[in-house]
Amino acid sequence: MQTSFTIRTRGPGLYEFGRDVASWVSGTGLLTLFVRHTSCSLLVQENADPDVQRDLQAFFRRLVPAADDPSMRYLVHRNEGPDDMPAHIKASMLPVSLSIPVIDGRLALGTWQGIYLFEHRAAPHRRTVAAHLALDGSVRAAPGV
Repeated sequence: MQTSFTIRTRGPGLYEFGRDVASWVSGTGLLTLFVRHTSCSLLVQENADPDVQRDLQAFFRRLVPAADDPSMRYLVHRNEGPDDMPAHIKASMLPVSLSIPVIDGRLALGTWQGIYLFEHRAAPHRRTVAAHLALDGSVRAAPGV
């Protein structure tokens, strides 16, 4: 089974879209998600405490500042603004695809885990995440799962 999800962003941040994914999956198998852009990422991350998201964003802003920061003067690719190349760098450090088991129609995520698109650009965007669910009727959940 295949589909895609569109996530509208409003600038840098983590955008949870796990509910949309959970309502689409069925059966038992392996879900693969792939973001079709080079300046954002996908994460499975904590969805209970918003401080986790704030800290992640602060960490990556500090690790990879905007291209107009003096420490980034070595960057050549600047055609699309000071956030563009840093967004590509962040996306190269973080996953652009995820594999998540699906057991009896449910995502096998932990209690506090959510699925996020991590937007690295300053402007709003429409991001597309391709989804592929490979079903396997012979797979059974392990005891306790």
